[in-house]
Amino acid sequence: MSINKKIKLSNIIKILNLKTSLKKDQFLNNVSSLDGANKGDITLCSNSKYLDLLLNTKASICITTKKFEKYVPKNCLALVTSNPQIDFIKISNLFNKNYLIDKISEICLSNKEIKKKFKKITFGNNFICEQNVEIGKNVSIGHNVIIKENCIIGDNVNIGSNVILSNAIIKENVNICDGTIIGKKGFGFKFLNGKLIRVPHIGKVIINEGAEIGANCNIDRGSVSDTIIGKYTFLDNQIQIAHNVKIGNFCMLASQVGISGSTKIGNNVSIGGQSGISGHLKIGNNVKIGGKSGVIKNIDDNKTEKEYPASEFREFIKKNRIR
Repeated sequence: MSINKKIKLSNIIKILNLKTSLKKDQFLNNVSSLDGANKGDITLCSNSKYLDLLLNTKASICITTKKFEKYVPKNCLALVTSNPQIDFIKISNLFNKNYLIDKISEICLSNKEIKKKFKKITFGNNFICEQNVEIGKNVSIGHNVIIKENCIIGDNVNIGSNVILSNAIIKENVNICDGTIIGKKGFGFKFLNGKLIRVPHIGKVIINEGAEIGANCNIDRGSVSDTIIGKYTFLDNQIQIAHNVKIGNFCMLASQVGISGSTKIGNNVSIGGQSGISGHLKIGNNVKIGGKSGVIKNIDDNKTEKEYPASEFREFIKKNRIR
């Protein structure tokens, strides 16, 4: 991903064809999430679920609707549009070029350069390591692994064979099994002029200390915020984690679980195999979800749920009791 130079607010207003009057122009640094934004960033709020984040955002500019304008804090200028999500995509494209293009850098380190730069790692055949990668001590890397630019790998990490890492921060003592892909763009689209256009994906994947990622998993990078896997959380094989998902600490996800974008999962959560969780949900702490469940609503702390749509476990037993 390459980032353009700063862009004037007046230019953004002109591109969006707004009639907003400015007392003072300013340069903006980049787009960002509501909770990740700093002064000089531009953010988005078009969903009432995120009003609490809007109230506390540090962004300088927020693209939003007339309905939510009153919630924009004094330190932030509201740009009110009829379709804020589409307009945010337009502005994201100004700041971030080529984020849709997934190609290997023409400048990769040779085996000799890898051994010189990272003295305390081991790696197998056909290891491709791009420039601007950081790798800690006692890291084991399998065969046919690709680590792309801007990845950071902590100490004592084990990476299996046929793994691809991009746009990722892997903390210490993480285990990543064979065939897993981490940090590719997520699956997000909007209609514009009769065509589907991709939602920009410029966030990262952060995998925290002691986590384990099973074989053939896929973890998408965040769209604007980051996708996060908590400490000592274990993912079984063949799991899909979509963009902006946040999973807490000490969670266990069985094989073929799928979690849709922007869902937040608390600590100490267990999810049975082949369960699906819809997007933009909040799953509390200490929750247990039975296998093959379909979750389409928020779940409070300490609940045990099952079936589709997922329901409280006792209700499921009553409904499916053998007579």
